[in-house]
Amino acid sequence: MTPLLLATIILALAFDFLNGIHDSSNVVATIISSRAMPPRLALGTTAVANFIGPFVFGVAVATTIGHEVVEADAINGNVIVAALLSAIIWDLLTWWLGLPSSSSHALIGGILGAVIVGAGWQAIELPGLEKILIALFASPIIGFIFGFIVLRFIIALSWNATPRINQWFKRGQILTGLALALSHGTNDSQKTMGIITLALVTSGFLDTFVVPVWVIVLCASFIALGTAVGGWSLIKTLGGKIFKIRPLDGFTSQLASASVILAASLVGGPVSTTQVVSSSIMGTGAAERANKVRWAVAQELAVAWLLTIPASALMAAGVYVLLARVNP
Repeated sequence: MTPLLLATIILALAFDFLNGIHDSSNVVATIISSRAMPPRLALGTTAVANFIGPFVFGVAVATTIGHEVVEADAINGNVIVAALLSAIIWDLLTWWLGLPSSSSHALIGGILGAVIVGAGWQAIELPGLEKILIALFASPIIGFIFGFIVLRFIIALSWNATPRINQWFKRGQILTGLALALSHGTNDSQKTMGIITLALVTSGFLDTFVVPVWVIVLCASFIALGTAVGGWSLIKTLGGKIFKIRPLDGFTSQLASASVILAASLVGGPVSTTQVVSSSIMGTGAAERANKVRWAVAQELAVAWLLTIPASALMAAGVYVLLARVNP
């Protein structure tokens, strides 16, 4: 294993860890805000589920990220390092600002920026890129619609219920929260698995693109560890700034988010957990009352989403130019 390959794996795991911190807010924000579980218990439980996810639902997303986006000949160590560094910088910046931006978008933007500078547009595999972009941009819309529909359906079923039904929704969030954590671990940790496996193939360490078991274990462990640490500023943004979360809202948004993310994972579609959860929360709030949602906060989130891919692509392009001079 060369020093560059080892450095690439370390950077990938650092990104995976930050992804866990960044996205812990998506998984536990509604559970904590609705007081269904204490904060540390919620983070610990979802961290375990994050670890288990890839072993249960496979690695289709890893194959999409590592095998279907760019031509294999266009990938080298500098490209992968530049993509990872730009994604890490963007994650740290948005974490510091308390903006729940997409780690998935940052990684895709980083890959595109580095490859385009290093090998040109012709190195991009358009069918694979289209698959990724459709998954990334359609999933939050589906999450909003699903959150809206599910809440209306639940309200229709329980319109004559007593306030005691809130206790049922609180307990129900334990199951929906675990489902969301499993789907998050399945989808997000696979992105890092795809990058590490791609680095192993391009360096000659592997002959074919098959994710090794030790890569799955490492990536699942680091995203689980990041989740256990928790990104508290992001949890506050998702858990309270969009609107005041009740047990019913938490249950509904988690159910909608987990369904969308897990479905995408099974077909190999990399989605942004941040976008899906945020849009599901908005859809849930809008289903009750449109003015219940603080749309100014939603607008801030949307700006962060739109900026992520171009910003990380530009950073990756700059990092690649510097790396190419140091390590031609």
